Amino acid sequence: PCKPGWRKVLRAHEILGRDTEFPLLSVLDSNSLEDTIWCMRCLPEYEALWRKYGVWCAAQVEHLMTDDRSKNALRVAWRHSEGLATDEELSTAWAAAEAAALDAAEAAALAVARDARDAADAAALAARDAADAVALAVALAARDAADAAALAVRDAGADEELSTALAELAAEAAALAAGADEELSIALAAEDAQQKKLVEILTAGQWVGGAPWEQ
Repeated sequence: PCKPGWRKVLRAHEILGRDTEFPLLSVLDSNSLEDTIWCMRCLPEYEALWRKYGVWCAAQVEHLMTDDRSKNALRVAWRHSEGLATDEELSTAWAAAEAAALDAAEAAALAVARDARDAADAAALAARDAADAVALAVALAARDAADAAALAVRDAGADEELSTALAELAAEAAALAAGADEELSIALAAEDAQQKKLVEILTAGQWVGGAPWEQ
C-alpha cells in the first residue's frame, strides 16, 4: 500500500512485535480492500490465488465486454494461474485485450470528433445563409479544429498515454450517461462482493469454487 496504508498495517499489528507473522486476512480489519490485495500480491505463496481473484473480479463485469479478445484474456489468465497456459500465451492474450481496449477507445473518440465536425458544418451553413462573414470564419475554423482532432485521434494508435486517457474519458462518459446514483450503487455492490470473496478465499487458504464463468 501507500506509506499511510503501510503505517496503518504496522500500527494495527505492533503489539505482536516486529518479526511476528499475522494472518493476511487481519489486514482487511485495519486497512482497505486495495491494501489487502497489495499485501497478498507481495507474498509468493499467494500468487496463484490473487491471480484467480483478479480474474474473478474482472469476470463480474464480463457482460459489459463486447470484444471476444477481452473475454479470451480472462480465460487464458485463469488457465495460467493453474499452470495450464504459458507465459507467452498469457502475454499474447493480454496484448490482444489491450488492442481491443484501444480500438474501443479510438472508436469512441472518433465518434465524438465526427459529431464535432457535423456541428461545425451546420454552423458554417447557418453562417453562410446569414451572410455573416465573421460567423462563417469562426464556424469554418471550428470545423478545421474538429477535423484536426479526428486526424490526431486516428493517427495516435501507438500512443499509449493518449489511448489510456481516451479510455478513461469514455468510461467517465459512460458512467455519467448511466446515472451517477445507479453507478454508485453498482460500484458499492461490486466492492462488497469483492470483499466477501476475498474473505472467503483467505479464510480457506485456497480458491473456493470453479472458474467464474462456470458458476
